[in-house]
Amino acid sequence: MAADKDPNTPQGPQCFIPPSIDSAQLLSGESYAYYTPCPALITSRAKASSDGVETTQCVLGVDEAGRGPVLGPMVYGAFYLPMDLHHSLLAEKHSFDDSKVLTPGVRANLMQLLNTPGEDLFESCGYAIKALSARDIGSGMMRPGTAAYNLNAQAMDATIEIIRGVVEDRGVDVREVYIDTIGNPATYQAKLERIFPTMKITVAKKADSLYPCVSAASVAAKVTRDVALEVLYEAVLRAQESGNASVEGWGSGYPSDSKCVGWLRRNMNPVFGWGNECRFSWGTAKEMLEVKGGARVDWSADEDEGVGQLSEFLLASGPGKSSSRGGFGQWYGQRQAEIL
Repeated sequence: MAADKDPNTPQGPQCFIPPSIDSAQLLSGESYAYYTPCPALITSRAKASSDGVETTQCVLGVDEAGRGPVLGPMVYGAFYLPMDLHHSLLAEKHSFDDSKVLTPGVRANLMQLLNTPGEDLFESCGYAIKALSARDIGSGMMRPGTAAYNLNAQAMDATIEIIRGVVEDRGVDVREVYIDTIGNPATYQAKLERIFPTMKITVAKKADSLYPCVSAASVAAKVTRDVALEVLYEAVLRAQESGNASVEGWGSGYPSDSKCVGWLRRNMNPVFGWGNECRFSWGTAKEMLEVKGGARVDWSADEDEGVGQLSEFLLASGPGKSSSRGGFGQWYGQRQAEIL
């Protein structure tokens, strides 16, 4: 999906904090998901049929915010509503568009309408959020060898999770899905079609400017990420002894932003780097830690503590061997070839 490069992301408190913000999870470095209640219009239409056959056919869009930054979470949004309202409500009445085209004030206002009972957006539309923390993104990407969990795989899993959460856990009858692409659209679409064979799935570049439900998903994701970044920044300020960061700020969080790079340099601990707000797998962070002053720590084995004894203990009772420590080598049994 297209990177959300908005260098003008405002710092400081927002007027509206959406319910998709979980401050406790953000500050602890945890990834989390959030789902709005199923909208009244969708549930009321579904209940209109006594035999339970009729449902409200819905369209769903998926987009992300914060794929490229070194700071803060990557946020995926899924947005759904009845198919017959797709264009009239989102595009014509409320003028949803790619979140990067809209001003921060317009995005915040649309997000507030989505979460205000009585408003047509609240009564007709629902959304889901998956916030992938910087810590989890980094730890997944930095797994050794073939166990590495790259960003595209994490993005795909987040997309699948929130679609399933809407369709399977909340029973929404989604017939069409539109997704802004990551990588090759055809490959991405084919994989999703195998997972969701009953849905018409369209994966396209610039989908956030082509399909109103994807535009709305991009707004929900972008506002959530912006506020999440503010929550993290305010926590960093509270933890600091000096007020230097409050003057300079950390900018947009992108490696291309000199203000962000300057903040990383000024606030790098030589041993631990940064906190849960930073993606350690990004080249900017890795270079600072490994080349520009990061302290190397060697963790030596302490033979007095018995390091290495466990492997000797478990291997002591193979064929032709015996163990004087009770024979834990037999704990899981023996292979058939050994017994014969």
